[in-house]
Amino acid sequence: MRDSEYDLIKFDATRAGVAIVTLNRPDVHNAFNAELIAELTDVFTMIADQSSIRMMILRGEGPSFSAGADLEWMKRAAMHTREENEADAERLAEMLQRLYEMPQMTLALVHGTAMGGGAGLVAACDVAIAMATTSFRFSEVRLGLTPATISPFVISAIGPRWARALFVTAESFDAAYAERIGLVQYVAQSSDQMAELEEHIAKLVFAAAPGAIAESKKLVRDLAGRPIDRELAHKTAKRIAARRSSAEGKEGVAAFLEKRAPSWKA
Repeated sequence: MRDSEYDLIKFDATRAGVAIVTLNRPDVHNAFNAELIAELTDVFTMIADQSSIRMMILRGEGPSFSAGADLEWMKRAAMHTREENEADAERLAEMLQRLYEMPQMTLALVHGTAMGGGAGLVAACDVAIAMATTSFRFSEVRLGLTPATISPFVISAIGPRWARALFVTAESFDAAYAERIGLVQYVAQSSDQMAELEEHIAKLVFAAAPGAIAESKKLVRDLAGRPIDRELAHKTAKRIAARRSSAEGKEGVAAFLEKRAPSWKA
């Protein structure tokens, strides 16, 4: 699939190198179904392979970011065999993994509601800005389910203590609460402030080396939760040595010493 073939998402890329992916099922609050998951998997894979793209923005069309699973999709899943349900869940897990491992910086712009899988998308992005009026919820236990597929990304974002509390209570919470627990990093009080914060993040991204951003993201994935010991010290020393020896590393240091902008800065 490419942008002309998408039915449930919109894809655009600016000349500057910003990809914009918009969930486009506003009539059902951008709820997930098999087709939406497939299109998101495809577009995340395509973006990850484009070195000219340096940042990806994920947003929702209409009144909500994403209300989670589509009711019709859930009805059909209830009739599936266990094997069919496992395959369905594997596809959702793969889509979230593609988003989480994308080498480019990823930014979620969240409004309306972000529930279940929608909140999982937020957790899988690097940075999230939410409108103050946004409502979040992990509501799976109310349906006799668990947020298993999104749980690795949510636990990574907010930690096991908060994740356990919100998973078992299915409590609804607002953007200020989401910011406090680390699900989002910024709260916007208006659409103008949202746009200002989006521009602020973009300026930071384009001032940084794209390869260093990708390596920094991988650094966090690889080191999170590991004991701080001599083996870890050895591994991190090798990583910084590799970056110092890289073309980006040499260019960045040279630009700093020569008091000029590096080649990647827009």
